[in-house]
Amino acid sequence: MRHNLAYHDAETRAGFSGRAERVGNLRPDGFAAALAALLALWTPHSWAQAGVLPQPVARALAQAGIPEGAAAFYVHEIGAERPLLAAGAERAMNPASGIKLLTTYAALELLGPAHTWVTEAYAAGALNDGVLTGDLVLKGRGDPKLTLENFWLLLRSLRSRGLREIRGDLVLDRTHFAANDHDPARFDDQPTRPYNTGPDALLVNFKAVRFSFVPDDETRLVRIVAEPALPQVQVVNRLALVYGPCGDWFSRIKVDAQGGSAAARLTFSGRYAASCGERERSYSVLAHAHYVLSLFRELWRELGGTFEGTVRDGAAGAEARLIAAAESPALSEVVRDMNKFSNNVMARQLFLTLGAVGTDAPATADNAGRVIRKWLAGKGLSFPELVLENGSGLSRNERISARNLGLLLLSAFRSPVMPELIASLPLTAADGTMKKRLSNTDLAGQAHIKTGSLTGVRSTGGYVLDARGRRVVVVFIVNHPNAGNAESVGDALLQWVYHRSGEAK
Repeated sequence: MRHNLAYHDAETRAGFSGRAERVGNLRPDGFAAALAALLALWTPHSWAQAGVLPQPVARALAQAGIPEGAAAFYVHEIGAERPLLAAGAERAMNPASGIKLLTTYAALELLGPAHTWVTEAYAAGALNDGVLTGDLVLKGRGDPKLTLENFWLLLRSLRSRGLREIRGDLVLDRTHFAANDHDPARFDDQPTRPYNTGPDALLVNFKAVRFSFVPDDETRLVRIVAEPALPQVQVVNRLALVYGPCGDWFSRIKVDAQGGSAAARLTFSGRYAASCGERERSYSVLAHAHYVLSLFRELWRELGGTFEGTVRDGAAGAEARLIAAAESPALSEVVRDMNKFSNNVMARQLFLTLGAVGTDAPATADNAGRVIRKWLAGKGLSFPELVLENGSGLSRNERISARNLGLLLLSAFRSPVMPELIASLPLTAADGTMKKRLSNTDLAGQAHIKTGSLTGVRSTGGYVLDARGRRVVVVFIVNHPNAGNAESVGDALLQWVYHRSGEAK
């Protein structure tokens, strides 16, 4: 299942436990001292020189209609004493999905690259001859990648252990994360878009349904195929098949979503060009508990099981017996999926996991933020301007400076988890959100870059391997109504870094 293409963040949808005992060859306190010495070298004179924008970058910024005061730049070669470029770098700015660099790095160090999430199934009652006289309890711990396939494997494991009939209810233990009043419409009034799905300790399949649009020349119709097909989600197909160029196919489809927590009705109308071939769009419908119930019923029936109960929140009592469990992929794989495709839902799950693991309490955004700040302080990194809301970047409130995002990347390069972090970032002209960027330039395949995008916000942050084989940290953030024009500025900056001559001092 190509889940990442369906659930990545607003930059393409809304426009908008290991411990690190050493950092490189330095202990944490030694690295803090090194950072302090580095800061001391940045005299006003050196900052003034570093604040002059390279001509191609300044030109691209002007052509984009973005004033220099609305942008921030930070460029620092690994191992150099001072930055090559630091313009507007002290400003607290909204980095959009650039904040995922912080969430990811913190998680890799605090949890360890091999960290996994386990979802457990308990029998709360007598289990004899395949019949459970009682409830089936599912306990979640915030798995960011409990996909349709992995949930099916958990249920198949239950069947292979002999469970056939459940005579109680499906009980969901979601207490690993604190209850929240997440409103999926609050951010951009698009509650059915998957990137607006709220975090949940038992998040299954991103709480989404993927719809495939399949043109049929013989019948001159467009078939709509839902996966998973849930009886509680009704599909009304009023699409007309037309002939001509595909173009912006989705803009010609109107979707009317109606319903509530337990049932939904999606009506598709408009025109769909046969030349588009098969296309996909995903929608987040139903409340978490009802989505799990509906999916459980369908998969359990397909597996030959019997269940007539309903769903409710609760917990496994002392008498409950563990009968099956599903383990997630390792964190190193999860962050790759998260960053390559800028998946907001996974980022929120990871952010709250830090809160749960770091404070041994039901996770909240506040305790997750405290865990990250304590981790930063332990590394000698002070980010007074930092504002964290959900760790994903799908926020109007999150803030960080370009300088501090750059210092974070410098620190990460000296960390034992550096390979995992860099490998998680999109590679220019190769994959993820950078797949179509800089494809006909020398920079193709030479930079690992995390992008960020919201209405009025664009950001770029990562590592460039320049033409002389030097690794360089690059950060660029724009907060301005014309931020939608800023891609050319980011590309100009990356190309300047790649082709620049001379040595860093």
